[in-house]
Amino acid sequence: MSKASVILYITVGILVLFLVSYSPKKNSDHDHHHHGGGHGQHHRLKLRSSFNFKPTRHDPIPFDPLVADMERRREDKEWERQHIDHSHPELATHDPAPGHESQPEWEDFMDAEDYLNDEEKFNVTDRLISLFPKLDVSPTDGFVTESELTEWNMQSSAKEVMHRTQRDMDVHDRNKDGFISFSEYEPPSWVRNSGNDSFGYNMGWWKEEHFNASDANGDGLLNLTEFNDFLHPADTKNHELLLWLCKEEVRERDSDKDGKIGFEEFYHGLFDTVRNYEEDNHNATHPYHDLPEDPAKQLFSQLDKDGDGYLSDVELLPIISKIHPTEHYYAKQQADYIISQADSDKDGRLTLAEMIEHPYVFYSAIFNEDDSDDDYGFHDEFR
Repeated sequence: MSKASVILYITVGILVLFLVSYSPKKNSDHDHHHHGGGHGQHHRLKLRSSFNFKPTRHDPIPFDPLVADMERRREDKEWERQHIDHSHPELATHDPAPGHESQPEWEDFMDAEDYLNDEEKFNVTDRLISLFPKLDVSPTDGFVTESELTEWNMQSSAKEVMHRTQRDMDVHDRNKDGFISFSEYEPPSWVRNSGNDSFGYNMGWWKEEHFNASDANGDGLLNLTEFNDFLHPADTKNHELLLWLCKEEVRERDSDKDGKIGFEEFYHGLFDTVRNYEEDNHNATHPYHDLPEDPAKQLFSQLDKDGDGYLSDVELLPIISKIHPTEHYYAKQQADYIISQADSDKDGRLTLAEMIEHPYVFYSAIFNEDDSDDDYGFHDEFR
């Protein structure tokens, strides 16, 4: 960062702290909700207490890395309880799950939520001031754009995803050689206990074909990157794994079991999925919405490259990322939501002042919704 940028941030930071310190107390609950840097009795910050360990989940990642770290450690403890104490009791006395490198200040508290609600220790305004320069990087111009916020979300998401993959690998890698063989791997308990009607079994999620498609170098073992792709195939760059995902989609949608997808099978399911993706991704172009009547047949015809009236697995490749959205899609969706809520002057980007003016947008995922009539339910936007 240039010297001028450092001076700019220091000057802005001092000004904001001055304004916060000397601003009059808000009289109404409404003002307190929307402008306070602290939390007060009306807004106790809460951490996530329920965890979904399925690899296909897409929980929003907390905006603040400190909050993400708290939730990650909470999740690790619950994961250990469910997957180690129950499924692998012989490992129950081993070291904690990865990610426990240090003892952060908040661990001195009996409960991490007590730390979050101690204004001397955790102040939302101070956190936003300290995080702003880390977001404003491309370029460093005093504004946070959608692309900068999306990249921030992507980095946070990638860290979370890889942490969970490493955690799973440590359990399944029984001979501790840093690789997983198909014989070492077994479905997690939530798959084994859910019956044959579950998504995992219908999609062949835990079958050898999936394992082999994930094995990019063909050595019969999955390293950490390949195992991460195995658990999160939508985000892979591995063509064979994306093709496997297409094959599974054909198997799932092929109601007459002829090994391909006819128009009726495409229309009743896949087309709506693609259209919903495009409607959610509102800043993207919608090439199928502007077509003349019967856009479903138009799209089907575009995908049916050999013109045989059916879609094969290869012909689904152009839309597979819309059927199974990537982490970038969710990161951008989260960024769009934040900007739509905090961008007061509607110029499509955020200043530090706008972020401080709307702290609930960045910390809404951990506000206790029971304490307010306002909708701070950030999580609900992405379920």
